Amino acid sequence: MARVCDMSQQQFENFTASSLYCEKCRAAMPVRERLLLILPDKEIFDYLCTGCGSSVGQREVTAGDKMLMQAMAAGNRGRNRPVRLMP
Repeated sequence: MARVCDMSQQQFENFTASSLYCEKCRAAMPVRERLLLILPDKEIFDYLCTGCGSSVGQREVTAGDKMLMQAMAAGNRGRNRPVRLMP
């Protein structure tokens, strides 16, 4: 049971937005993510409204979070491979 709880919480560790409220457009609009700044300990991403191009938010990814995401992605790639049995 604890394993299921850990897995369900891991999927909510990092969010990327697909739509955010834009003050200029006065509506929830689709956004695109743009890498704004790379620092030694984190990366900062800017969310841009696809309607008017204005900045509607930011997201920071720390170096530890980035390494964790890469490790999880590498682990998931290995799980989906078919297993070949040797005769």
